[in-house]
Amino acid sequence: MKKGNISIFVPHNGCPQQCSFCNQKTITGQGAQPTAQEVKNAVETALRRKDYEYEIAFFGGSFTAIDRAYMLTLLDAAQPYLSDNRVKGIRISTRPDCIDDEVLTLLKAKGVTAIELGAQSMDDEVLAANFRGHTAQDVVSASKLIKQYGFSLGLQMMTGLYLDTDEKAMKTAGQIIELAPDTVRIYPTVVLKGTYLEQLYDEKLYKPPTVDDAAALCTRLVPLFEKAQIKILRLGLHASKEIEKNAVAGAYHPAFGEIVQSRFLLNKVLQHSPGAYQIYVNPKTVSKLKGNQKRNVYFLMEEGYHIQYTVSDKVAEDKLKIVRR
Repeated sequence: MKKGNISIFVPHNGCPQQCSFCNQKTITGQGAQPTAQEVKNAVETALRRKDYEYEIAFFGGSFTAIDRAYMLTLLDAAQPYLSDNRVKGIRISTRPDCIDDEVLTLLKAKGVTAIELGAQSMDDEVLAANFRGHTAQDVVSASKLIKQYGFSLGLQMMTGLYLDTDEKAMKTAGQIIELAPDTVRIYPTVVLKGTYLEQLYDEKLYKPPTVDDAAALCTRLVPLFEKAQIKILRLGLHASKEIEKNAVAGAYHPAFGEIVQSRFLLNKVLQHSPGAYQIYVNPKTVSKLKGNQKRNVYFLMEEGYHIQYTVSDKVAEDKLKIVRR
């Protein structure tokens, strides 16, 4: 069976910080807090599909920082579906400084199976400059505690924040890998209206990453996590009309993950010196190889590559057979 999340967004309620990049209503597409009944409605709707194995996922805010009674109301609404095994667990996201023994004991009792932490960076200068309100050591301590309690650990990192650099991002990735999470999400920075980053951008004090900048960095980051056998759940923000309407600058693209994959394929070709080549490619990989609006095709032509493309089922997906002509 396919695996899926029943995503229930719990917006900014409870978060003790207003981070430089945060406009939570834009990210989640909503401002109202979900009720217990809305949790049940979302689960019942999802369960109409019989070919999925579901987890309930409380995302969008700092789940363990919201009012405790309200948090319990949401968790209690999920209990009937856990008890009869219609859903396999609960996934939450929260802040590193909102984790302790008391809340982990409670979450364990309520059937939570996975906890994702918004680490964002492991550089204290970057964290402070972006008003995160926690340190890299908080990430380390919270991660170790979560694993001690037997939860699946996920860590989220951002690239391109104010005062961040590619070198700092690489170091952050290395420190995250040392914590041995089960999963990771990589979010290149998108500057949204109404945020501190927009102010810095308008004042020309901050230069956000472009899509190409972020994709190039991700082609360096992704192999690190793959080598460490850490599953990458997401590259880039989920596409939404709210983000498209409110994005001022930065690395937003509705198909960012595919752009990164396209960049990997381009790099494979660039390992060969300019010249004439026959490239054999799986039909499912052709569009990624050629790139968004054929950007890879035009780039290779400008760099002196003369490519003929042959589509073949004999080549594995996301692999290339490159033969000099």
